[in-house]
Amino acid sequence: MSISYEDLVVGSTTEVGRYTFEADDIKAFAGRYDPQPFHVDEEAAKASPFGGLVASGWHTCSVFMSLLVRHLGADSTSMGSPGIDEIRWIKPVRAGDTITMHQKIHDKRVSASKPDRGIVSTEWIGTNDRGETVITVRTKVIFGLRHPDGARA
Repeated sequence: MSISYEDLVVGSTTEVGRYTFEADDIKAFAGRYDPQPFHVDEEAAKASPFGGLVASGWHTCSVFMSLLVRHLGADSTSMGSPGIDEIRWIKPVRAGDTITMHQKIHDKRVSASKPDRGIVSTEWIGTNDRGETVITVRTKVIFGLRHPDGARA
């Protein structure tokens, strides 16, 4: 069964998945998309304010997106997002860290102009294996309604 607007419950928090950041993956992603020394060079990273190699925040966001798409499934009614409201990189993600990603549903409403879809306000929360929050992202996602004629918030 596909996930649609009706399945998303305000106040609910769902585990989306887990991912372990390995040094080679951190360096490969950063080498291509965020080539700052503390992301690509282990020796330079030791002299940085982080004291060692850390993942790019964009890498963390990309991993979360990948986990979320897999969690929703190919047959979800997701229609994409109009944008991200806020990203906070709270603690560095280090090589070997396993991050558990959750999605919390804050609010939702049926679109006034396109009543076959709804806008869902969500927060992504990533925590490391020490229980520390490392990232939060507030965003909106558009989902199709399963039964647009009987729309309800």
